[in-house]
Amino acid sequence: MMKWQPEKIRLGVSACLLGERVRYDGSHKRDAFLVDTLGPFVEWVPTCPEVEIGLAVPRPTLRLVGAPAAPRLVVERTGEDLSVRMHRWAATRVRTLDELGLDGYVLKRASPSCGLERVPVYGEAGGRRGTGRGLFAAALVERFPGLPVEEEGRLTDAAIRESFIERVFAAARWRTFRASDPGPGDLVAFHATHKFAVLAHSPAGYAALGRLVASVGARDRGGSRRGRLATVLAEYGDGLHRALAVRATRARHVNVLQHLAGFLTRDLDAADRGELADVIAEYRRGLVPLVVPVTLVRHHVRRLGVAYLADQVYLSPHPKELMLRNHV
Repeated sequence: MMKWQPEKIRLGVSACLLGERVRYDGSHKRDAFLVDTLGPFVEWVPTCPEVEIGLAVPRPTLRLVGAPAAPRLVVERTGEDLSVRMHRWAATRVRTLDELGLDGYVLKRASPSCGLERVPVYGEAGGRRGTGRGLFAAALVERFPGLPVEEEGRLTDAAIRESFIERVFAAARWRTFRASDPGPGDLVAFHATHKFAVLAHSPAGYAALGRLVASVGARDRGGSRRGRLATVLAEYGDGLHRALAVRATRARHVNVLQHLAGFLTRDLDAADRGELADVIAEYRRGLVPLVVPVTLVRHHVRRLGVAYLADQVYLSPHPKELMLRNHV
């Protein structure tokens, strides 16, 4: 197992997506990818805001009403306002989630409590006024601005799915790393294994994190060692999450693949060099998915025993069983 990778990532989730019958009509919205594919690698933290504020199953439907930027949660049939009740519960729930140390969250699309974006918001007279965010989702992202959060509907897009899962596994490694009481040298080692993964997302973030890690020795001389290291670690964690939140592009992946190939070409014969260059070019043209050049690079890394590249997170950012790079 990759260093600093916990056995399972820890994800919050709307309970209905795991198959729990908690929806307003007593049904569920079981998501096969989450339960069957991702599930074996996850410690789930399920939540149903509407049930947890005391509503029954089944129950009358709810809707968002008022200003799209700050809507109220009301019972559609009666107009009963549940906003204060939901806000109070959500404030308590996110404090509890903070203590659990989540690596990400998957929310139910279009839910007036859990919807992350484009949830219908209605006027007082009933007409649709625009779109907003579910009340619990709003509390969640306000409390955890750097947390990887997605809706299950968006995870049907292969690129969004791969990016989100990469981010949550990175968050899990960072959580485990922080729990290990790391020193300056440990941060250098952590960054060394993640640098190409970051470069594929954000060259600017890659440069900023590199400068931060290079400065840790200077900050460590004299004065309060632990205080300065804590500051650097906090800055690094924020920077890592921001960098990985930038969508990786085909061109950036090609750049990273060419960097990795540069470590190998001296030890490859002409035929292997040509094959590797051709496969990277085929990926650039969209003829093969990302898994093809990455698999070839991994093959040569193992065969040649290149320890520096063997430790690169970029080559295995998430379990191969998820097959996420087979479709991007």
